[in-house]
Amino acid sequence: MITVIVEFKLPQPISREQARTTFLGTAPKYQVMTGLIRKYYFLSQDGAKAGGVYLWKSRAEADLIYTEDWKKFVREKYGSEPSLTYLDCPVVVDNLTHEIIAD
Repeated sequence: MITVIVEFKLPQPISREQARTTFLGTAPKYQVMTGLIRKYYFLSQDGAKAGGVYLWKSRAEADLIYTEDWKKFVREKYGSEPSLTYLDCPVVVDNLTHEIIAD
């Protein structure tokens, strides 16, 4: 498994409610992405940065999404270039399902 942290600056700070509305508008497209286990949207405390934390089955599946077209979508939607951080994720503790998942 791999975790990808995507972060971008917003042109101006937004409220939690504005972020929630925007994120709910894009969330359905992530439900059908092959290899995506979970996505967390986030907004910084000051409302100036936003992004997502993604858990993927593999780097190859993640790389299918983070294309130039995807980066263009982020730039157009949020007004800045996204930064991506890739992290190996050998173990996940899921307290909702009471599972420990090891890759």
